[in-house]
Amino acid sequence: MNPQDRLIVALDVDTKEKALDLVEKLKNDVKTFKVGSELFTSCGPEILAIIKNNGCGIFLDLKFHDIPNTVAKAVVAATRLGVSIINVHASGGYEMMEKAAEVLAIEAKRLKIDSPKLIAVTVLTSMDENGLKKIGIDDTMEKQVLRLATLAKEAGMDGVVASPSEAKLIREEMGDDFIIITPGVRPEWAAVNDPSTSSGSVLSLPKDDQKRIATPREAVLSGANYIVVGRPITEAPDPLDAAKRILEEILN
Repeated sequence: MNPQDRLIVALDVDTKEKALDLVEKLKNDVKTFKVGSELFTSCGPEILAIIKNNGCGIFLDLKFHDIPNTVAKAVVAATRLGVSIINVHASGGYEMMEKAAEVLAIEAKRLKIDSPKLIAVTVLTSMDENGLKKIGIDDTMEKQVLRLATLAKEAGMDGVVASPSEAKLIREEMGDDFIIITPGVRPEWAAVNDPSTSSGSVLSLPKDDQKRIATPREAVLSGANYIVVGRPITEAPDPLDAAKRILEEILN
Protein backbone atom coordinates (compact mmCIF):
# COMPACT_ATOMS: atom_id res chain seq x y z
CA MET A 1 0.00 0.00 0.00
CA ASN A 2 1.02 3.59 -0.61
CA PRO A 3 1.97 5.25 2.73
CA GLN A 4 -0.68 7.92 2.11
CA ASP A 5 -3.30 5.17 1.93
CA ARG A 6 -2.20 3.76 5.29
CA LEU A 7 -2.27 6.92 7.39
CA ILE A 8 -5.48 7.96 9.14
CA VAL A 9 -5.31 11.22 11.08
CA ALA A 10 -7.52 11.42 14.15
CA LEU A 11 -9.40 14.71 14.37
CA ASP A 12 -9.76 14.51 18.14
CA VAL A 13 -10.75 18.15 18.52
CA ASP A 14 -13.91 19.80 19.78
CA THR A 15 -14.84 22.40 17.16
CA LYS A 16 -15.51 22.54 13.45
CA GLU A 17 -12.97 25.32 13.07
CA LYS A 18 -10.13 23.29 14.57
CA ALA A 19 -11.04 20.24 12.51
CA LEU A 20 -11.27 22.10 9.22
CA ASP A 21 -8.02 23.94 9.86
CA LEU A 22 -6.29 20.57 10.14
CA VAL A 23 -8.06 19.15 7.09
CA GLU A 24 -7.06 22.17 5.03
CA LYS A 25 -3.41 21.86 6.09
CA LEU A 26 -3.20 18.10 5.57
CA LYS A 27 -5.59 17.16 2.77
CA ASN A 28 -2.95 17.01 0.03
CA ASP A 29 -0.97 14.39 1.95
CA VAL A 30 -3.61 12.66 4.09
CA LYS A 31 -6.43 10.74 2.41
CA THR A 32 -8.50 9.70 5.44
CA PHE A 33 -9.49 11.42 8.67
CA LYS A 34 -10.98 9.84 11.77
CA VAL A 35 -14.00 11.53 13.32
CA GLY A 36 -14.69 10.28 16.83
CA SER A 37 -17.24 10.85 19.55
CA GLU A 38 -16.03 14.30 20.61
CA LEU A 39 -16.06 15.94 17.20
CA PHE A 40 -19.20 14.17 15.98
CA THR A 41 -21.10 15.08 19.14
CA SER A 42 -19.97 18.69 18.84
CA CYS A 43 -20.65 19.14 15.14
CA GLY A 44 -22.92 16.34 13.94
CA PRO A 45 -23.07 15.00 10.37
CA GLU A 46 -22.24 18.42 8.95
CA ILE A 47 -18.55 17.91 9.70
CA LEU A 48 -18.54 14.70 7.67
CA ALA A 49 -19.99 16.42 4.63
CA ILE A 50 -17.39 19.18 4.81
CA ILE A 51 -14.51 16.70 5.07
CA LYS A 52 -15.89 14.74 2.12
CA ASN A 53 -16.18 17.94 0.08
CA ASN A 54 -12.45 18.37 0.62
CA GLY A 55 -11.90 15.08 -1.20
CA CYS A 56 -11.05 13.02 1.88
CA GLY A 57 -12.33 9.72 3.25
CA ILE A 58 -13.77 9.37 6.75
CA PHE A 59 -13.34 6.76 9.45
CA LEU A 60 -16.43 7.26 11.62
CA ASP A 61 -15.13 6.09 14.97
CA LEU A 62 -18.28 5.86 17.11
CA LYS A 63 -17.75 2.26 18.29
CA PHE A 64 -21.41 1.21 18.20
CA HIS A 65 -22.21 -1.20 21.05
CA ASP A 66 -25.84 -1.98 21.82
CA ILE A 67 -28.50 -4.56 21.11
CA PRO A 68 -28.35 -5.91 17.53
CA ASN A 69 -31.34 -3.97 16.22
CA THR A 70 -30.10 -0.63 17.58
CA VAL A 71 -26.60 -1.13 16.19
CA ALA A 72 -28.00 -2.22 12.84
CA LYS A 73 -30.00 0.99 12.55
CA ALA A 74 -26.97 3.07 13.52
CA VAL A 75 -24.85 1.33 10.88
CA VAL A 76 -27.50 2.02 8.22
CA ALA A 77 -27.55 5.69 9.23
CA ALA A 78 -23.75 5.86 9.08
CA THR A 79 -23.76 4.23 5.64
CA ARG A 80 -26.08 6.94 4.39
CA LEU A 81 -23.55 9.56 5.54
CA GLY A 82 -21.08 8.29 2.97
CA VAL A 83 -18.21 7.40 5.28
CA SER A 84 -15.44 4.98 4.34
CA ILE A 85 -15.07 3.03 7.59
CA ILE A 86 -17.56 2.29 10.38
CA ASN A 87 -16.76 0.49 13.61
CA VAL A 88 -18.60 -1.48 16.29
CA HIS A 89 -17.40 -3.12 19.49
CA ALA A 90 -16.65 -6.82 19.02
CA SER A 91 -17.65 -7.38 22.63
CA GLY A 92 -21.22 -6.63 21.55
CA GLY A 93 -21.29 -10.21 20.35
CA TYR A 94 -21.71 -12.33 17.24
CA GLU A 95 -25.37 -11.57 16.62
CA MET A 96 -24.82 -7.81 16.85
CA MET A 97 -21.90 -7.89 14.41
CA GLU A 98 -23.62 -10.28 12.00
CA LYS A 99 -26.74 -8.10 11.86
CA ALA A 100 -24.64 -4.97 11.32
CA ALA A 101 -22.79 -6.60 8.40
CA GLU A 102 -26.04 -7.76 6.81
CA VAL A 103 -27.81 -4.40 6.90
CA LEU A 104 -24.72 -2.51 5.74
CA ALA A 105 -24.49 -4.65 2.60
CA ILE A 106 -28.19 -4.21 1.90
CA GLU A 107 -28.11 -0.44 2.39
CA ALA A 108 -24.99 0.05 0.29
CA LYS A 109 -26.56 -1.94 -2.53
CA ARG A 110 -29.76 0.11 -2.27
CA LEU A 111 -27.77 3.33 -2.44
CA LYS A 112 -25.60 1.95 -5.26
CA ILE A 113 -22.40 2.83 -3.43
CA ASP A 114 -19.30 0.92 -2.40
CA SER A 115 -19.86 -0.61 1.03
CA PRO A 116 -18.02 1.13 3.85
CA LYS A 117 -15.59 -1.17 5.62
CA LEU A 118 -17.12 -2.52 8.82
CA ILE A 119 -14.53 -2.94 11.54
CA ALA A 120 -14.79 -4.43 15.04
CA VAL A 121 -12.92 -2.95 17.98
CA THR A 122 -11.19 -5.69 19.99
CA VAL A 123 -9.67 -4.27 23.20
CA LEU A 124 -9.11 -0.56 23.63
CA THR A 125 -5.47 0.53 23.62
CA SER A 126 -6.07 2.23 26.97
CA MET A 127 -6.39 -1.21 28.60
CA ASP A 128 -3.71 -3.60 29.80
CA GLU A 129 -4.02 -7.06 31.31
CA ASN A 130 -4.68 -5.60 34.76
CA GLY A 131 -7.60 -3.71 33.22
CA LEU A 132 -8.91 -6.94 31.69
CA LYS A 133 -8.80 -8.67 35.06
CA LYS A 134 -10.84 -5.87 36.62
CA ILE A 135 -13.70 -6.64 34.21
CA GLY A 136 -13.47 -10.37 34.83
CA ILE A 137 -11.26 -11.50 31.93
CA ASP A 138 -8.36 -13.64 33.14
CA ASP A 139 -6.84 -14.44 29.75
CA THR A 140 -3.79 -12.69 28.35
CA MET A 141 -4.30 -9.65 26.16
CA GLU A 142 -3.28 -11.61 23.06
CA LYS A 143 -5.78 -14.39 23.74
CA GLN A 144 -8.63 -11.97 24.34
CA VAL A 145 -7.86 -9.88 21.25
CA LEU A 146 -7.52 -12.98 19.05
CA ARG A 147 -10.77 -14.41 20.43
CA LEU A 148 -12.64 -11.23 19.52
CA ALA A 149 -10.92 -10.96 16.12
CA THR A 150 -11.93 -14.53 15.30
CA LEU A 151 -15.51 -13.84 16.33
CA ALA A 152 -15.54 -10.67 14.24
CA LYS A 153 -14.34 -12.49 11.13
CA GLU A 154 -16.91 -15.25 11.61
CA ALA A 155 -19.64 -12.61 11.94
CA GLY A 156 -18.73 -10.98 8.62
CA MET A 157 -16.60 -8.03 9.73
CA ASP A 158 -14.04 -6.69 7.25
CA GLY A 159 -11.42 -6.40 9.96
CA VAL A 160 -10.62 -5.18 13.44
CA VAL A 161 -9.13 -2.35 15.44
CA ALA A 162 -6.31 -3.66 17.61
CA SER A 163 -3.11 -2.35 19.09
CA PRO A 164 0.20 -2.82 17.26
CA SER A 165 1.14 -5.37 19.93
CA GLU A 166 -1.46 -7.84 18.62
CA ALA A 167 -1.34 -7.01 14.91
CA LYS A 168 1.22 -9.68 13.98
CA LEU A 169 -0.74 -12.45 15.69
CA ILE A 170 -4.00 -11.34 14.06
CA ARG A 171 -2.36 -11.21 10.64
CA GLU A 172 -0.93 -14.71 11.06
CA GLU A 173 -4.26 -16.15 12.17
CA MET A 174 -6.71 -14.18 10.03
CA GLY A 175 -4.84 -14.00 6.71
CA ASP A 176 -3.97 -11.22 4.29
CA ASP A 177 -7.50 -10.10 3.41
CA PHE A 178 -8.50 -9.18 6.96
CA ILE A 179 -8.12 -5.45 7.68
CA ILE A 180 -6.16 -4.38 10.75
CA ILE A 181 -6.36 -0.77 11.95
CA THR A 182 -3.95 0.18 14.71
CA PRO A 183 -4.36 3.16 17.02
CA GLY A 184 -1.78 3.81 19.71
CA VAL A 185 0.84 4.77 17.12
CA ARG A 186 3.61 7.18 18.14
CA PRO A 187 6.62 8.13 15.99
CA GLU A 188 9.99 7.90 17.69
CA TRP A 189 10.41 11.67 17.66
CA ALA A 190 7.16 12.22 19.58
CA ALA A 191 8.34 11.85 23.15
CA VAL A 192 5.25 10.63 24.95
CA ASN A 193 5.12 11.08 28.72
CA ASP A 194 8.55 12.68 28.97
CA PRO A 195 8.40 16.48 28.86
CA SER A 196 12.13 16.70 29.53
CA THR A 197 12.86 15.52 25.97
CA SER A 198 11.08 18.46 24.36
CA SER A 199 13.54 20.42 22.26
CA GLY A 200 13.97 21.49 18.68
CA SER A 201 11.81 19.43 16.35
CA VAL A 202 10.88 16.87 19.01
CA LEU A 203 7.24 17.05 19.99
CA SER A 204 6.62 16.36 23.67
CA LEU A 205 3.13 15.01 24.21
CA PRO A 206 1.30 15.23 27.51
CA LYS A 207 0.77 12.03 29.45
CA ASP A 208 -2.12 10.17 27.84
CA ASP A 209 -4.08 6.97 28.35
CA GLN A 210 -2.58 4.83 25.58
CA LYS A 211 -0.81 1.80 27.03
CA ARG A 212 -0.11 -0.49 24.04
CA ILE A 213 1.77 1.65 21.53
CA ALA A 214 4.34 1.37 18.72
CA THR A 215 6.00 3.50 16.07
CA PRO A 216 4.39 3.79 12.61
CA ARG A 217 7.01 1.54 11.05
CA GLU A 218 6.66 -1.08 13.78
CA ALA A 219 2.88 -1.12 13.34
CA VAL A 220 3.11 -1.62 9.58
CA LEU A 221 5.76 -4.32 9.88
CA SER A 222 3.53 -6.08 12.40
CA GLY A 223 0.79 -6.36 9.80
CA ALA A 224 -1.33 -3.23 10.13
CA ASN A 225 -3.09 -2.02 7.00
CA TYR A 226 -3.87 1.36 8.51
CA ILE A 227 -2.38 3.34 11.37
CA VAL A 228 -4.28 5.99 13.29
CA VAL A 229 -2.22 8.96 14.47
CA GLY A 230 -3.64 11.88 16.41
CA ARG A 231 -1.71 14.18 18.70
CA PRO A 232 1.77 13.66 17.19
CA ILE A 233 0.30 15.35 14.10
CA THR A 234 -2.57 17.50 15.32
CA GLU A 235 -0.67 19.03 18.25
CA ALA A 236 2.62 19.46 16.41
CA PRO A 237 3.85 23.01 15.74
CA ASP A 238 3.67 22.13 12.03
CA PRO A 239 1.05 19.38 11.45
CA LEU A 240 1.92 18.98 7.77
CA ASP A 241 5.60 18.48 8.50
CA ALA A 242 4.70 15.93 11.20
CA ALA A 243 2.45 14.03 8.77
CA LYS A 244 5.18 14.00 6.11
CA ARG A 245 7.69 12.65 8.60
CA ILE A 246 5.32 9.85 9.57
CA LEU A 247 4.70 8.97 5.92
CA GLU A 248 8.44 8.85 5.42
CA GLU A 249 8.83 6.60 8.44
CA ILE A 250 6.20 4.20 7.07
CA LEU A 251 8.04 4.02 3.76
CA ASN A 252 11.49 3.50 5.25
